[in-house]
Amino acid sequence: MKILVTGATGYIGKRLVPFLIQDKHEVVCVVRDTLRADKSYADDPSIHVVEADFLKPETLNNIPKDIDLAYYLMHSMSNASKDFESLEQQCAINFKTYLESTRAHHVIYLSGITNDHVLSKHLHSRKQVESLLSSNHYALTVFKAGIIVGSGSSSFEIIRDLVEKLPFMIAPKWLNTKTQPIAVRDVLSFLTKAAGNTTIFNKTYDIFGPEILTYKQMLLQFAEVRQLKRYIVTVPVMTPKLSSYWLYFVTSTSYKLATSLVASMGVEIIGRPSQINDILDVNPLTYREAVSLAFEKIEQNSIISSWKDSVVSSGHLKNNLHKYVNVPKYGCLADYKERPIKNIDKTMDKIWRIGGKTGWYYGNYLWRIRGYIDKCFGGIGLRRGRTNPDQLDAGDALDFWRVIYASKSQKKLLLYAEMRLPGEAWLEFKIEDNILKQTATFRPRGLAGRLYWFSVLPFHGFIFNGMINKLAE
Repeated sequence: MKILVTGATGYIGKRLVPFLIQDKHEVVCVVRDTLRADKSYADDPSIHVVEADFLKPETLNNIPKDIDLAYYLMHSMSNASKDFESLEQQCAINFKTYLESTRAHHVIYLSGITNDHVLSKHLHSRKQVESLLSSNHYALTVFKAGIIVGSGSSSFEIIRDLVEKLPFMIAPKWLNTKTQPIAVRDVLSFLTKAAGNTTIFNKTYDIFGPEILTYKQMLLQFAEVRQLKRYIVTVPVMTPKLSSYWLYFVTSTSYKLATSLVASMGVEIIGRPSQINDILDVNPLTYREAVSLAFEKIEQNSIISSWKDSVVSSGHLKNNLHKYVNVPKYGCLADYKERPIKNIDKTMDKIWRIGGKTGWYYGNYLWRIRGYIDKCFGGIGLRRGRTNPDQLDAGDALDFWRVIYASKSQKKLLLYAEMRLPGEAWLEFKIEDNILKQTATFRPRGLAGRLYWFSVLPFHGFIFNGMINKLAE
């Protein structure tokens, strides 16, 4: 079939595409910014990338009409605006309107389990989207998933941060909330096996793992898999705001996402039994198995997607990388340095491994201090790290930077700062004629921005000189 995948740069969408290609389908990936599409797609004749935004109906004509099936994988946990629900509704309405003009006969929507009588704002919104997607022109299948566990998923990474950093936890009472976690590979199995299956047309199914666990049990079982001894005491006095700050300062999550997660974690996510496991021949893994398999992927450096690379983890970059590719010059302050290099390949490898566990090659303690300061002022800090130790693509998170452009053939890496700043900042590495050129550009906002630049200038001289020297060695 010819299949449309929305949310193709997201955590699930990015993992789903290879499964569909493996099943010999032709895939059309819809992205809001083509720079964020996986580079490997350009080499596969079975994958087509189109740029469209379902909040802008005029862009949807880029999507071909001859599609047979579509996956609706769009949602946002990070949007804290008051009109969040209306935006999601408009997105669903525009999707449905356009799909009804195509030959598509089946739509598969991945939602969240919504069986509790009290729902968070985001779960309530997903439930509304489900009703909006129903149509007389195509069949709708809805899968409602529990907490998704897999390498790079937000829940997995947050639990990992808590378990590996805190031997003893004084935790909020929502840790006693019950849920049914499901492995990401089981979610992908449901999604791929559902394609075109007429048995499940116009039906809704909860999909979940075989166990009902509290978040506390999930933390403790995670610790056991990691062979760590952890102690957790829950207290009834931690407010949602305090809980959000607790997650924000201890884990790599943004404050907006922490707030959304805390609101959702107070809701029991227990699935309703059905015959869907038998219909699609899926035997869900236990939570321990899911965690163990996730660490196998991490150890093999084969994480396909991570929530940190999504705009959910972004400071303020709203999925429009093209806007930041052309580094401005007018009204900007810059720190430019260059060094001759003897071995281009070695220098390129160093540049492509920068940040994360590798660090910044010089003055790493100063980078860490800057990360702590950023965190204290509501920024994202350094805790996001990077998804892959030696691979970079446009859209990837890199500590408190976002990769805007990454091309080894062009010998260029461009980063945009997502830390809290009185202005905007770019960091560029480029090799031309055996010369490494390193440019830090800052576009200040008002007097505060200029004062900030000149106050950190002495540190820049120390850090940036040391960094380029190490890269050019």
